[in-house]
Amino acid sequence: MQISEAESIVMEELWRAHPLSAEDIVQATAAGQNWQVATVKTLLNRLLTKKAIAAEQDGRRYLYSPLLQRADYIHATSKNLLDRLFDGRVAPLVAHFSEQRKLSRKDIAELRSLIEDIDNDN
Repeated sequence: MQISEAESIVMEELWRAHPLSAEDIVQATAAGQNWQVATVKTLLNRLLTKKAIAAEQDGRRYLYSPLLQRADYIHATSKNLLDRLFDGRVAPLVAHFSEQRKLSRKDIAELRSLIEDIDNDN
């Protein structure tokens, strides 16, 4: 399932707390996005069409909840990125960030720890 950057912002709010109304999402994203209710409703309708969220009527408004789990979205999106740009391999991705000087000392320490854990499991 392809979710746009704007749709992912709405999804993040719904993953954080749900159910939410369109107005709740506008309030939650107001500082960073400056979206109007109509914009949020458009994004919600797109997500409904994609079956990423569900809507339940509550009086005159709708409350929205995620159907797509965040972990599933992250897995699919990261797999897609790896497949498209790095032949499905993690090492070239890490090498890219290393070459671009985008890895902090903390990142490197975390990677070493992860590799150690993987080695210990095998």
